Amino acid sequence: MPENHSSPRSALRADCDKCFGLCCVALPFAASSDFAMDKAGGTPCHHLQANFRCGIHTELRARGFRGCTVFDCFGAGQKVSQTTFAGRDWRQAPETAKRMFDVLPIMRQLHELLWYLSEALEFEAARPIRDELGSTLAETERLTLLDAESLLELDVAAHRAEVNRLLLQASELARGEALKKEKNPPKWRKGIGRGADLIGAKLKGADLRHANLRGAYLIASDLRGADLRGADLIGADLRDADLSGADLTGSLFLTQAQLDSAKGDVATKLPPSLTRPAHWDIRG
Repeated sequence: MPENHSSPRSALRADCDKCFGLCCVALPFAASSDFAMDKAGGTPCHHLQANFRCGIHTELRARGFRGCTVFDCFGAGQKVSQTTFAGRDWRQAPETAKRMFDVLPIMRQLHELLWYLSEALEFEAARPIRDELGSTLAETERLTLLDAESLLELDVAAHRAEVNRLLLQASELARGEALKKEKNPPKWRKGIGRGADLIGAKLKGADLRHANLRGAYLIASDLRGADLRGADLIGADLRDADLSGADLTGSLFLTQAQLDSAKGDVATKLPPSLTRPAHWDIRG
């Protein structure tokens, strides 16, 4: 199905030029391998400049801020800045700051759901639930346009649960139909499945076509050359997973943030909606 809905995924990408540096202020972080220092939520990072841009953006990984490079707001930052708060930034209107910072994580969740729902609407096999997917996407879009007070009162968890039910159905339909067409269906090893603990797993060259890896822990796993076509990767933790030479074309619900947290190379095959992270080994 062509991506022609009123909220295409191209509108769900971060546009820092239209954001008031919200992720650099609203979110807390602790000194770790991902962050070089502690920062409390609601406190501006000392690298945030007057123009709301990061002063060390091109050096984040080298300066110990890897966590910043893997964060994706799905366009929530500019939505909160330009729509919810009508372009009035927290420096000009300090009385709005706390509400603006509190709204960001709520808006991010809604935008992430819009990303997944938009993708699910493209699944040809999801025809039986396409109307419900479309109406749920429209309702989610409506929620993103609520005022700040209404957003802060929103039961996001309940809405996520309803959306997740639909996304699971869409995944089962898509993977089920694809498996029926396979002449040589994959035989997954024991332990492969939803929420599986595959931390550090040796999966080099594994045939994981159409596998359900929703919420799987694939931290530091060896997925070099693995075939992940059609695999459901929603919520899978790919931090430091080695995707060198892996085939992720047609994978379901994969996000840019997941790729950014992983390792890969020029031979890694990606869905067309995503880009090869700058820190990957791209030597030919």
